[in-house]
Amino acid sequence: MLTRRLALTAALLLLAGCASAPRPVLAPATPLGELEPLYGAQAGRLGLTVRVASNGCTRKEDFAHFVERRGEGTTLAFGRKRLDDCKSFAMGQVSLVFTYDELGVEAGAPIFLLNPMVAWTGPGS
Repeated sequence: MLTRRLALTAALLLLAGCASAPRPVLAPATPLGELEPLYGAQAGRLGLTVRVASNGCTRKEDFAHFVERRGEGTTLAFGRKRLDDCKSFAMGQVSLVFTYDELGVEAGAPIFLLNPMVAWTGPGS
């Protein structure tokens, strides 16, 4: 009897912890945590363009990038330094262009992006 009551109390406490206020989310959550979900990426002649979620104030200065070189391959990941907490009418997206010099990678070299790619399903979704 005591064990059942203890288990029920523990389960209720766990559920109460899940009821806390959610943090703002700009794009679908991913299992990769700190990496920014991307709506698209394109390598160009002068740099790399990434499409990310935006509430209207997202700039490339809001992002940090991480580069790791192993042999001939270079991996690259983007993470937000600051959330976009603007209050626009509808959530959207923005394209950010990073030159290869800014990223510290050689133009034309293969780059492997570690960020998850998510589908754009429209404003406010």
